Amino acid sequence: MVGVYGQRLAVFGSIALVVLSIFIDGHLTGDNIFKGSFIFFLGCLWFFIVFMIVTRLQPYKLASQVVGENYIELADYLRIKAKYYGKNPDFDALLNQLITQQVKIKNHQEDTREIVFRTRQIVNESTTQSRILMLMFLNSIDLYDKLLTSENDYKRMHEVFGETALLRNIHNYLMRMADEITNLGIALQGGLDFKPLIHFDEELKNLYDDFFELRAEMFSPERLEDFMMMRQVLMRITEITDEVTTIFKVNAQDVKLAKSLSTGLDYTKFLPKEEKLNHKVLMSNFSLNSGHFRHAVRVTIALLIGYIVSRFAILGIGHSYWILITIIAILKPAYSTTKHRNLLRLYGTVAGAIIAYILLHFISEPTALLVILLASMIMCFSLLKFHYSWAVLFMTVYIFLSFNFLNPGNVNLIFKDRLLDTIIGGAVTLLVAYFILPVWEHTQNLALMKKSSKSNLDYFRLVMNHFLKKDEVDDQDFRLKRKNAIIDLANLSDNFQRMISDPKNQQRKLETVHQFVTTTHLITAYTASLSQYAKSDHQFPEIDFENWKIKISAEMLRTSSLLYQKDLDEQIKTESHIKPEDHVLDLLEKRRAEIEQQEISNERKPFTVSHLTEIKNIKELLELIYDVAKDQRKIIEEYLIHQAKTNA
Repeated sequence: MVGVYGQRLAVFGSIALVVLSIFIDGHLTGDNIFKGSFIFFLGCLWFFIVFMIVTRLQPYKLASQVVGENYIELADYLRIKAKYYGKNPDFDALLNQLITQQVKIKNHQEDTREIVFRTRQIVNESTTQSRILMLMFLNSIDLYDKLLTSENDYKRMHEVFGETALLRNIHNYLMRMADEITNLGIALQGGLDFKPLIHFDEELKNLYDDFFELRAEMFSPERLEDFMMMRQVLMRITEITDEVTTIFKVNAQDVKLAKSLSTGLDYTKFLPKEEKLNHKVLMSNFSLNSGHFRHAVRVTIALLIGYIVSRFAILGIGHSYWILITIIAILKPAYSTTKHRNLLRLYGTVAGAIIAYILLHFISEPTALLVILLASMIMCFSLLKFHYSWAVLFMTVYIFLSFNFLNPGNVNLIFKDRLLDTIIGGAVTLLVAYFILPVWEHTQNLALMKKSSKSNLDYFRLVMNHFLKKDEVDDQDFRLKRKNAIIDLANLSDNFQRMISDPKNQQRKLETVHQFVTTTHLITAYTASLSQYAKSDHQFPEIDFENWKIKISAEMLRTSSLLYQKDLDEQIKTESHIKPEDHVLDLLEKRRAEIEQQEISNERKPFTVSHLTEIKNIKELLELIYDVAKDQRKIIEEYLIHQAKTNA
């Protein structure tokens, strides 16, 4: 229950349960109480001493590792983006991969904020290394924003340019850039020097040369908008390249850049919200409406059943606490997560037990076994967070070897107990998660849709206010709104992915939820693309931003009113149908007429984009946001109709 106060205390509660499980079989009695407690105290003291020594010697090591992991995840995201330019891409599959990767990035960014923004040396000290680490993390978020903005009409692009070398070259360029970002992440994690192997300026110039050669061959008045689209793609790639180049310069210990880091951000606003330590918060959660309480009940019942089963003499279990520890490790608040970890735990345990059995059968040299034990421990804790099955495999190997050192020649008993305990713990966990106060993902859909809808509306309005110059550009406010939109999108996507693992009868309106997740992703991505123009110093008088803001906001409000089941003002419905008075189409027609009447200029101006291309892209983005928002409203209408029928 202490998890109501945040993730850190939730971990504390889990560890307390693990310690209880170890001593629950009764051998911690009499004089053993003091002996066992003293042994645990020595273990804690040893860990604390090692931790303090490492922290003093390398105070920024942990932060460097998590920031490096951020870049590795971003590189994977860029690889998925690059596949859009490959041959015969599966757009639906790629979109699902992007959404899955967004969840990973969100989770890792949250963990990184927790470590970086709560680390005194980084936030409060003004050393060059602390500034560079902070800047590296903030730039990783900006890079993610740039990657998120690169949404285009890929189907049209492949229809027109699919047979040309340009798309293949873009694909190869982005793949090489992803490799460099991965190398940077690995270098950060290992504390190694990093030097990029690719000269991006030269590679990017080659891309522009390909574009201009293609334009000389294929350009016509009918292809004007297609080439404007490709020019915009190249500009987005240029912006990503500039961001990556800046990151490389910062990582190269550019002191001047590091000292230019603004300290005006209030980092506490970017941290996950945690409840204050008071009894009222705890007592208010003793209710079936509290997810913490429901999970606590499930854990309690599962541990009680596991303990009762462990006392059955017929099973002959020699390490009964393994059943309880398995339950604690596997049982999570969501059924789908519990089911997934259950399978991973079973696979890892079986494979690890077989490997350990073979090792102990063929290797008797203590030194060799000790080396394998230490290597297994390192691999286990290195993989525990992201590759649970592999972590359990190495955990099983080092547990077998550890017990072999303590009690040689007892491998058969350990093999039987480990497998039997894992199977029993997994079975108990799965049954309790299914039957005892289960939390099905479909019950979370509506709440997450509401949050995502609201954060997207706030994000969009802030971006439009920048165009209208109604507000001063507040970097912190922009970052907060962007963070909220991206996190709420990732939470909604994560909810949908977990819902797929729920039992079939609990996958309520799965297709509708998938459509809402997809439209939310597109609105967030298109708004992020729009923000790149809003933050520039350019003026766009040809676009009727005032009416576009009213029109799109009204459509989003219609969706929100449906989600919150509130009556909608008729004026808002009217506002969602107003027609902005733009002058982009007239300028495009004028440009086509000019092209027909005069010879096409062969002048090459790489790294620049015409004003007409910019306003055309802005108008298209606004149209896309409106169309997707309208589709999303229709999706919610269908969702609520289905929900009403189900409740009836």
